[in-house]
Order: sequence, then structure tokens, then C-alpha cells
Amino acid sequence: MAQSVFDKNELYRLLQEIPCGRVTTYGVLARRLGNVRLARAVGNALHKNEDGSKFPCYKVVNSRGELSVAYKFGGIKAQKERLEADGIVVNDCRVDLEKYLWI
Repeated sequence: MAQSVFDKNELYRLLQEIPCGRVTTYGVLARRLGNVRLARAVGNALHKNEDGSKFPCYKVVNSRGELSVAYKFGGIKAQKERLEADGIVVNDCRVDLEKYLWI
């Protein structure tokens, strides 16, 4: 049976490790937490993140590099602005994972 929970504190710690100018995916975070099948649960936890300054969930995109429609702190426009402020190029609401992915 798949692990159904993970330590949210560990998730938020991982967010703080993502370097400026890099993004990661829900799946990468889930894998780092011990179970790649928890990518959706990671997304749900990030949507509940109460401190976007301390825990930069804007640096997380889907497996295709697409920005999140449900980004908690303002939607795609706000996520795009934050990523671009980090030096990440966003084209058509997508990030080039070959160039910017942090694993």
C-alpha cells in the first residue's frame, strides 16, 4: 500500500532549499518525500501554505513546466511575476524544465 502521508515540515524545508533561478515539480518533491505517487498531495499541501515569503511554493510547477492556475498567492500572473523576478524565463505560462529544473 502506498504511503498516504508525509511530513509537511519536511516539504516546507525542501521548498527553502530550491535555489534562486530554479523550479521544481510536485513529482520531484513527492519523490524526495519518499513516494512519487504523492504529487497531488504535495500540490494540495502547497495550496495551504500560509507563508509564501518563507516557503516559496511559487517555485513549483507541474511535470510539463506549466504554472499553477490555483497558485495560492495570486494565480498564474503572480506566479509568473515571482518566477521572472528570480530570473526564470516564462513563455506561454511554461518554464523550460531542461534549463531550470532543480532536483
